[in-house]
Amino acid sequence: MSTAAQTHRLASGGLVDRSQRLDFSFDGKSMSGYAGDTLASALIANGVKLVGRSFKYHRPRGILTAGSEEPNALVELRSGARREPNTRATTVELYGGLVAASQNRWPSLSYDLLSVNQLAAPIFVAGFYYKTFMWPSRLWESFYEPLIRRAAGLGRAAEAADPDHYEKAWAHCDVLVVGSGATGLGAALAAGRAGARVILCEEEPSLGGRLLSDGGVVDGRPAAEWLVDAVAELRAMPDVRIMTRTTVTGAYDHGVHAALERVNDHVPAPPEHQPRQRLWRICARRTVVAAGALERPVAFGGNDVPGVMLASAVRTYINRYAATPAKRLAIFTNNSDAWKTVDAALAAGLTVAGVIDARPETSSEKRALAAKHGFAVLNGVVDHVDGGKSGIGRIKVALAGGARASLEADGLAVSGGWNPAVGLTSQHRGRPAWRDDIAAFVPDGAPPGMTAAGSANGAFSLADCLAQGHTAGAAAAADLGFGGNAGAAPTSDGETPYSLKPLWHVEGRKKAFVDFQNDVTTFDVALAAREGFQSVEHLKRYTTLGMATDQGKTSNVQGLAIMAELTGRSIPQAGTTIYRPPYVPVAIGAMAGHHRDENFHSVRLTPSHHWAAERGAVFVDTGLWKRAQWYPVAGEKDWLESVTREVNAVRGGVGFCDVSTLGKIDVHGPDAGVFLDRVYINAFSSLAVGKARYGLMLREDGIVYDDGTTSRLAEDRYFLTTTTAKAGPVMQHLEFCRQVLFPELDVQLASVSDQWAQFSIAGPKVRDLLAEIVDPAEDLSNEGFPFMGVREVALRGGVRARLFRISFSGEMAFEISVPTRFGDALVRNLMAAGEQFGVTPYGTEALGVMRIEKGHVAGPELNGTTTAADLGLGKMMSTKKDFIGRVMAGREALVAPDRQVVVGIRPVDTARRLRSGAHVIAKGAIPGPDTDGGYVTSVCYSPTMGQWLGLGLVANGRERIGEIAMAHDPLRGEAYEIEICNPVFYDPEGGRQRG
Repeated sequence: MSTAAQTHRLASGGLVDRSQRLDFSFDGKSMSGYAGDTLASALIANGVKLVGRSFKYHRPRGILTAGSEEPNALVELRSGARREPNTRATTVELYGGLVAASQNRWPSLSYDLLSVNQLAAPIFVAGFYYKTFMWPSRLWESFYEPLIRRAAGLGRAAEAADPDHYEKAWAHCDVLVVGSGATGLGAALAAGRAGARVILCEEEPSLGGRLLSDGGVVDGRPAAEWLVDAVAELRAMPDVRIMTRTTVTGAYDHGVHAALERVNDHVPAPPEHQPRQRLWRICARRTVVAAGALERPVAFGGNDVPGVMLASAVRTYINRYAATPAKRLAIFTNNSDAWKTVDAALAAGLTVAGVIDARPETSSEKRALAAKHGFAVLNGVVDHVDGGKSGIGRIKVALAGGARASLEADGLAVSGGWNPAVGLTSQHRGRPAWRDDIAAFVPDGAPPGMTAAGSANGAFSLADCLAQGHTAGAAAAADLGFGGNAGAAPTSDGETPYSLKPLWHVEGRKKAFVDFQNDVTTFDVALAAREGFQSVEHLKRYTTLGMATDQGKTSNVQGLAIMAELTGRSIPQAGTTIYRPPYVPVAIGAMAGHHRDENFHSVRLTPSHHWAAERGAVFVDTGLWKRAQWYPVAGEKDWLESVTREVNAVRGGVGFCDVSTLGKIDVHGPDAGVFLDRVYINAFSSLAVGKARYGLMLREDGIVYDDGTTSRLAEDRYFLTTTTAKAGPVMQHLEFCRQVLFPELDVQLASVSDQWAQFSIAGPKVRDLLAEIVDPAEDLSNEGFPFMGVREVALRGGVRARLFRISFSGEMAFEISVPTRFGDALVRNLMAAGEQFGVTPYGTEALGVMRIEKGHVAGPELNGTTTAADLGLGKMMSTKKDFIGRVMAGREALVAPDRQVVVGIRPVDTARRLRSGAHVIAKGAIPGPDTDGGYVTSVCYSPTMGQWLGLGLVANGRERIGEIAMAHDPLRGEAYEIEICNPVFYDPEGGRQRG
């Protein structure tokens, strides 16, 4: 398609680069634009007026603004995994090959069948969802909720994983300047000259703000020339960082700000090793908000017809992009600023159909301009606009005095005045203050260290913006002690003072929209007032005013002003809602940064990880650890076959498992034994050197905290192990006990979890395997190394290791610890030495199977609600000493006879699969809260027992052993008979582990 297709592009002018033509498509239609265009400006240049459909009524909508406040032109960008919905066409930089599509329509934008919703407009009023879906209640799950879910949201999210990367970064500065218009540049120049470290953030790709659209005269020369020199001076300052394509989205405590940098949103795909977006956390000692102001519309009948646009946006597209939103333009205003759009339209050679000025008087200068160019100045208001998806048909005007008139035009530029951008200054719950002279809210109660200046502070002239920006930047630097010369403030003159007559809406019968994105009309606001929702917070939630992705940037003030008028209050009396971050939508990917998929959190690898990966182990995340879950071999069709093989190998021969992830704490000092006595429910001061003991510690409320084994290595030294999950918390708990609860004890703690690689070796042939790697002089017999014995041994080759005769599997077992650097070598030697014995590595699943067969409790039973007695360990609680949790463990509720306690559970039908989470119900009882007797906590298929079995927490469980009950699984719709039995299924006498 040739550039001639750009039917609404001016032959010259603008800031686009006409030497770089960019082809793109919208709804499958090929179009072209230029480098420097936004998608919105390129669509306008191609004569496109209809860009989307409204959320609720599916009314045709066109582009309203030229910035991030845009409520209408939400499009879907790209395709496949990079598909991105709800992107503002006004902020999308055009690039070659860009693919965009309209949203919220079917089957096409021009012919949207859901536009039939307009016929149901009397139903879809404010609060209709509260009233419509109440009755009959039985339809909620089957009809109402699915209907609402299908209707909710706009656009389609990508159905594949996002291929792009995102980053998070920190930056520090003395002065953060938000916005690079005349005010922001003045502030940055002053602070930078004074010697402060400055960061200047601008959400657009180019610096300049409204100077790029409105021009003007600065220091006696065109603003464009001054802008070039100002930017050059800033770039030359070593302590000034300019961040374009960066929106400051939030202000937080202590001068921390969030800023989203769109690093590569302006290209089809980010270059290799580069992020798409970067979320900055900027720490600033002082902040100057120079974010400008947002023009507001006026509510009148048909104000959402494609072709109705804000006046400032019209001149932005004309002056900056050389794109003409209309050939014959009318202007509707209540203020002096909109006359700049008249000047821009005339300079571009457009026909001005007329100016509708709501103010009673029009200056002779403006009337002379109108006479010269042959257009009418009508003092009155736009009553309504006729038109549809093709654009404006006719503009109906209600003149002052009661007469009526009409204008033929294909575009209408509207200005209801300007609202300072108070978003950032309100984010610490600072409510803005009302100013009658500009009929707008201005910042009040900004966060500490933050100052608003220029249009963001209600100063709408170029001269005032330049002066306030310079003053704010110089003051921020001086406040921080920088004494450099900030220079003189830039000046400007010759502007017409800003004046307006407040006008919020025009009475009429046709729909007049306040919130374009959520389809909130003046009628909705009036209905909310009639029904008592007159508080601005209630108005917001009842009508959804300001609750869309634009946060009501073009609608909030207008809506609350209408509410104030309806309820006979002043606008300050009605009040205003406040903004919260983010100021513009931020992708969750940007918030996550690299913390996604495998990088979601830090990863810890066991000493045997690389060896296990070589063997094809399947890994599972256990906290931060990657642990081998099972080791599949060729011919095994699923995980259950692998796990069954591993269990059988251990029970019949020998196997080993990496247990290095257990927490390990060295407890050292003369009072180490006394300290452990106070921490654990059982005694450790009486433990003999060279022996290990199982221990249980409680929280202060008497609930079990953690368990593990503790070995006494010397008179004043113990080696304590914890569960994998509680390694860190237990260390913190012990340090609290040492420093706060028992400071008088002479004891020291050291976490040595990472210093030792530890492997559990279990099975009838465990001694045979150990004999191959341990020095022959070491006695490993029952007499020489009894059950629960501990000592240091020498390995073949001279490496010293710790050997613990501890079993978690129910088989004869040893745990061997070597310094972590030898972990990989040890596992490889175990495999080589054990080949003759059929040694088998086993993972966490097989470990879990064997612990359930043996009735050992673990995480599902130590769930933060159980006591030692619940776990069958009540007899361990010493009656001869005090310990943490002792008194609270004796509370009435914790010793009640009907508590849920650990029992064994197995299906009566041995072929039946048992499921974790199934509820235990007495046989014949109706399932429900009143008959729920407990639940299944851990399950496994036991190859040793030849069936599924598990552990559970069951009320009066020990008294019910032998009872046939029911397992009720409502999630899977299953119910079957189970036997409540002893939790120790395998070798209840313990002969195998004792050798």
